[in-house]
Amino acid sequence: MPRRARQVQLVRYPEGEVSPDDFVTVDVELPDPGPGQVLVRHHFLSLDPYMRGRLNESKSYAKPQAVGAVMGGGTVGEVVVSHNARFKPGDKVVGMGGWQEFSLSDGSDARVVDDSRIPLQAYLGPVGMPGVTAWYGLNKIIAPKAGETIVVSAATGAVGSVVGQLARIAGARTVGVAGGPVKCAYARDELGITAEIEARLLPCAARRLRGLSGRAT
Repeated sequence: MPRRARQVQLVRYPEGEVSPDDFVTVDVELPDPGPGQVLVRHHFLSLDPYMRGRLNESKSYAKPQAVGAVMGGGTVGEVVVSHNARFKPGDKVVGMGGWQEFSLSDGSDARVVDDSRIPLQAYLGPVGMPGVTAWYGLNKIIAPKAGETIVVSAATGAVGSVVGQLARIAGARTVGVAGGPVKCAYARDELGITAEIEARLLPCAARRLRGLSGRAT
């Protein structure tokens, strides 16, 4: 096992579009796990839309990312050293280890997952936070009925792509809004969205939606 590893830190809040210059990659020495801690080697890191909202000090549902610290985010990886009875070396875990090759955890933010039938990276997507968000929002809040029309914004995004597929499985007609012809084609051909609308054409397309029995998400 290496004694040093890379991590990505935020060095300043972006002004306008996010730039690589807003971050720095540093090489750090790996710490030894203390009592109750585990050392996790990350295999996949998550890049999610909510992160952009954390890159400033404005009030939001997620606290601002600290400047000079490892960029926070979801991770899936493998326990390599464990001093915690809940975990053993070789366990695959999902957590919030951030943008770094290794992380220390006391186990409170990690849970063991099974990658024998589901690809490990899927725990950051369709069977992770985005997928759970999509499932709960659609089934517990909207609760679509067969024959209804569900309009999905950002239909090719991590959450929207799952919403569209679940709505279709529930028997609803799905209309997806996406940012351009390539994304619209993906929504139609890969996700099975019934109809797709380019975001720039949304005002004109609204007339197509009038009179349809449905709800939007």
